Amino acid sequence: MTDVPQTDVSRRVALPTASLLSRSSQPTIDQSSDQYLDSIEEEWNKKVDVEVDTLVDGMVDLVSLASIGDKDKFRVAQEAFQAECRAESMIRAANSLLSITHSMKLLLLLSDESQIANRRDMEQRSLQAEKEESKKKIADLLDELLNMRNPPNGAPPSQDVEMGS
Repeated sequence: MTDVPQTDVSRRVALPTASLLSRSSQPTIDQSSDQYLDSIEEEWNKKVDVEVDTLVDGMVDLVSLASIGDKDKFRVAQEAFQAECRAESMIRAANSLLSITHSMKLLLLLSDESQIANRRDMEQRSLQAEKEESKKKIADLLDELLNMRNPPNGAPPSQDVEMGS
């Protein structure tokens, strides 16, 4: 009788395939970059709208459940249960919104290469213009300094010019 060795290593099995993001819009191959980004933006907006609507509806329901009046114990227990259920759905919506904002921050930080490139190019142009302006200013000052040392008419140089200032 051969014993199969026992181990705590998990066995590999084929997992069912799943579509994480089901898009009913055009296939991404047929879309331009702008259209693709617009569709992604629309998906994010829909997700945010759903979660915000859940929070708003929950607050409205909680306020309506908070009415003061003559209530028996059954009615109080029923409203408490409804408030608890509504609060749980609101917590899920708030957590979902936090997750969405975190994902959007990561997208902004990690995949905004065009904006980074645009900023770099603007800074490079600004520095190039500043460099050219500084070169021109230095050339003008050097010409002025050389003209003061060697006057064009052969007159002796001015005694007013001090070196180093």
